Amino acid sequence: MQVFRGFHHAALAPACALTIGNFDGVHRGHQAMLALLCNEAHHRGLPSAVMTFEPHPRDFFAAQAGKPELAPARIATLRDKLSELERCGIDQVVVLPFDRRLASLTPDEFIDQVLVNGVHARYVLVGDDFRFGAKRAGDYDFLDAAGSQRGFDVARMLSYEVHGTRVSSSVVREALEEGDMPKAAALLGRPYSISGHVIHGQKLGRDLGCRTMNVRFGHQKPATKGIFAVRTHGLGPQPLDGVASLGVRPTVEDAGRVLLEVHCFDWPSSLGTEGGYGKIVRVELLHKLRDEARYDGLEALQAAIHQDIADAKAFFQAQGRQTTRDRI
Repeated sequence: MQVFRGFHHAALAPACALTIGNFDGVHRGHQAMLALLCNEAHHRGLPSAVMTFEPHPRDFFAAQAGKPELAPARIATLRDKLSELERCGIDQVVVLPFDRRLASLTPDEFIDQVLVNGVHARYVLVGDDFRFGAKRAGDYDFLDAAGSQRGFDVARMLSYEVHGTRVSSSVVREALEEGDMPKAAALLGRPYSISGHVIHGQKLGRDLGCRTMNVRFGHQKPATKGIFAVRTHGLGPQPLDGVASLGVRPTVEDAGRVLLEVHCFDWPSSLGTEGGYGKIVRVELLHKLRDEARYDGLEALQAAIHQDIADAKAFFQAQGRQTTRDRI
């Protein structure tokens, strides 16, 4: 999959089948749309393309209004979004910087400058609630009429439901905020996960008897926070069970930087003490144990950590017993 920052690239395909959206989480509704897009692209002999935005348009407008609280919580980092788009078979992704210039384009200007002259769309697939252009003035009917005049086809996909619930990024955020990881997994079609490079931290976990690896979450408002039973991929041939904290570490730092700290129960001996740094890992958050908390000193924090480890191990043991019963 090719990824372009903007559309002024010689390598960009001369024509494409396109869909447009934020695709935060790439949930099952997104996946259904992307499957339809790939099928249509195949039959037309065109590459499948996704146009997405960074920052999220609501992030931009919240900042412009001086009200950061209006920005949505972020389900996935850009890395995870791109990874899921690739898994869905997309050929190319155009990441547009959502800024004042883009926000000010009228619907006609957006169509001419971005869709026609920018990415050379020959087919455009949108959702049933799609709006575009300054003040969200453009809608599906406007786009469909413009396509007839400018030489591209337009299609619309209706809502996708799971167990009677319309799947949307907002519904996924609600499930994550509530700590309902099974519901989030059902909406996403996979366990909720965060990926990134293992980075150096304060190495405080070594002093607390609980060695951790750190993965930075690139946004200040993750869709969920707390302590979780997790499964980590990317450190060896087998995934590793463990426990993790996602948040701002209120007892030891609380600097506003969001960090995922993971303790694997069985660290691979082949990695040694320093072998995890720089590796790209994917951490599945399977079960929420509790919310973040601030403790009165490191001794209380250490006791809480060891209780979290015990609770996470109990979760995995229960899961193992359930799997055994299912097989019987």
